[in-house]
Amino acid sequence: MSQIIWMARHANRLDFVNPDWFLTAERRYDPPLSDDGMVQAQQLANRLKTEEIHHIFASPFLRTVQTAAAVASVLDLPIKLETGLSEWLNPDWMTQEPERHSIQELKALYPYIDVGYTPRIAVNYPETRQKMRQRSAQTARCLAREYSPENILLVAHGASVLGAAMGFVGDLAIQEVKASLCSLVKIVRQEPKWLLELAGDTSHLTEVEEVVRFN
Repeated sequence: MSQIIWMARHANRLDFVNPDWFLTAERRYDPPLSDDGMVQAQQLANRLKTEEIHHIFASPFLRTVQTAAAVASVLDLPIKLETGLSEWLNPDWMTQEPERHSIQELKALYPYIDVGYTPRIAVNYPETRQKMRQRSAQTARCLAREYSPENILLVAHGASVLGAAMGFVGDLAIQEVKASLCSLVKIVRQEPKWLLELAGDTSHLTEVEEVVRFN
């Protein structure tokens, strides 16, 4: 049995480009994509348009939804919002649980969202690194198993992409995966193993970050 698990980190975020945005933002821990991030998201969509992808899952944060929306519009697929792919709810990064847009608000902006989908894995603030990696790995394995043998795309965050990849290839992900902005990870099931074929590919991007930062 063969199955491909694609993972993409969201594109560049507004607060990376304009740190002062955070000072007056209504939802401080849920920034949108920056202008160049929107370009990156479209480049990711163009990269994936010829791939055989059957389902798109995205973290419910705005930047991941926007990145997934670019891909969904090209592939004409719904977006299933999965809380198990969420950002690492790190109390050193966030002084409180992040406020996000409701699913109804996101659906009004991004019609490809599937409001009938029920998230498989919950996430709770605050999280340790170990807890984040465990739930990201659990989420990825759960979705791969439930939707097998169909190919899926997970749109997540730097930390949760790494954690999700660990769910298939263990500590090899820590050694090999470089989850830079809008990068691609490709993991292929070839029974009885999972093979890491792409570990953070950015060949589809015209601009690539030099230093990978998760927050």
